[in-house]
Formats: sequence, structure tokens, C-alpha cells
Amino acid sequence: MSGGAGSVLGSFFQIVLVGVLGPLLVGWVNWVRGVLSNRKPPSVIQPFRDLFKLFRKETIRPSGTSALFGLAPYVVFSAMVVASLLIPVVSTVSGGRAMGDAIVLVGLFALARVFMALAAMDTGTPFGGMGGRREMMVGFLAEPATILVLFTTYLLSHSTMTGVTSEVVREGSVLPTPSLVFGALAYFLILLGENSRIPIDNPATHLELTMIHEAMLLEYSGRNLALMEWGSSIKLLLYLLLGISFFLPWGMSGSPGWQGDLLALAALGGKLVVAGAALALFETLMAKLRIFRVPEFMTLAFLLAILGFLSHFILEV
Repeated sequence: MSGGAGSVLGSFFQIVLVGVLGPLLVGWVNWVRGVLSNRKPPSVIQPFRDLFKLFRKETIRPSGTSALFGLAPYVVFSAMVVASLLIPVVSTVSGGRAMGDAIVLVGLFALARVFMALAAMDTGTPFGGMGGRREMMVGFLAEPATILVLFTTYLLSHSTMTGVTSEVVREGSVLPTPSLVFGALAYFLILLGENSRIPIDNPATHLELTMIHEAMLLEYSGRNLALMEWGSSIKLLLYLLLGISFFLPWGMSGSPGWQGDLLALAALGGKLVVAGAALALFETLMAKLRIFRVPEFMTLAFLLAILGFLSHFILEV
């Protein structure tokens, strides 16, 4: 009974931790981008202020939309909350160890994407339909590369459980194998595409002809918009957490106990600070691609994933 209560408490703590770290990560990335762009950066906690303001505002529903439009924000946010339980955050023996199948995780991300795209098309506006179609195009190209990266890690751990994979990599050599190097490069490109970051999309722009993610949110307001924005920030965090657990799991706790979890939590904070700064630096140095160049970018991710998959048999077996 105590073990079950501890598991429930640990899951609740992980949900709260991810819910807080998501907007905080976005605020950190925006702050670093502001410093690198030689302008006054916004506060790191600005995303929290925006969310609180949106939750207090009235929710307006466009005329002509179906129930799907109002349902989508709750589905997207709920999918991200459930996905947060499938990824090991501070310990490899909790969260993703028991039920964190990576294929289910990809399915949750796909579910959120489909509902966002359908809700955008449900508005009947040109920009909503354009953003929804572009989002599905990026997802169609990114999902095969994601599955290949997951299969590459499966070859090392012989399991699709994210916690098991993290534990195997953590107990292995610190020197990365060629398959993990190619897999990490492919995963980084996938992260940019799946989260509509530069060079795929600019989350800070409202230039209609170039928008992907923002085009799907133009008709949302109030609480619904807050849930969509919060879910997007959690999604970015989850992709970073999954990459850390697969390719940089050193520092995570491998045994139950609050002492090890506290050290792992401190290590996680350091990793997220470095990862957020690196993401901001990359976005500052890169220019946004034209939309017809996006398939080439995602094809590169797929080719790197194939190289990682094949290099396991050629160089490591």
C-alpha cells in the first residue's frame, strides 16, 4: 500500500514538475535569445504571466465551429500530461520504467498534433487550414525518423520502455557509440520540426504566410489559448527530457531514494539550462527556411536516423 501511495505521489510530483518547467524553459530560451540578439530580454517568468492573464480572460468561440474546436485544447493538454508520465525525469526506476513505452509516447504526440490540425481546419479560415496542413506535413516527415531513432535505442536496450533504455545507456560507457551519435543528431532535427522551432518555424512571428504553429492558434482566446500554449511548452520540454534520457542519462538516479533524486534533480536543472541556451544560440544563428525546403530538412533527419540504425550492425555488432 505504501509503495502504491509512493508511486502515485511520485507521479503527481512529476506532473507538477513538468508543468512548471515547461513555461520556465520557454522563458529561459526567450531570455537567452534576447541577450544574444543584443536587446532587452523578457523576464524568464514571462510565460507564467501570459498564462495567468489568459486564464483570466473571456473565452470566445468563433461562429460556425463544431465541438471539436473547444475540445482540442483539453485533448492536447491532457495528452502532454499523460506523456510526462512516460518519460524518466529524475530517476530511471520511476515514471518511464513501468509504463513508458516509447511507441505509446509517439502516439500521444501524434494524437495532440491531429487534434490541433483538425481544430485549426474546423475554423474554416485560410490561415487555420494552411497551418493545419503544414503541421501534418511536418509530422508525416518527422514520425518515421522518430521511430527509427527509437528502434536504434531499442537495439541497445532490447526494450521500447524509456526507463529501461535510459538505465542501459546510463550504465554503459560514457563514450557514445556511432549509432547514438547519429541518433542524437537526427533527434535534434526532429525536435526542431516537431516543436515548430527555427529553422522550421518561428514561434515569435505572426507573419501569416510563414506561420505553422501560430496559424493554428489564431482563433483561440482565453482559457483555451492558455491550454494550447501551456501544452506546447510542455511538449518542448518533453522532447528535451526524452533526448536527455536517451543520449545523456548520466546524472539520473538509478535507485529509489530522495537523496539520489535531489542530486538528479540538480543535474537535470543544469542540463536544461545548457540545452535551452544551446537551442537559443542555434535559433539565433539560423535563418528560417522557406516552406518548400522543410521536406529536405526533415529528410536529412530521416537519413541520419537510418545511418544510426545501420551503424549499429556495421560498427557495433
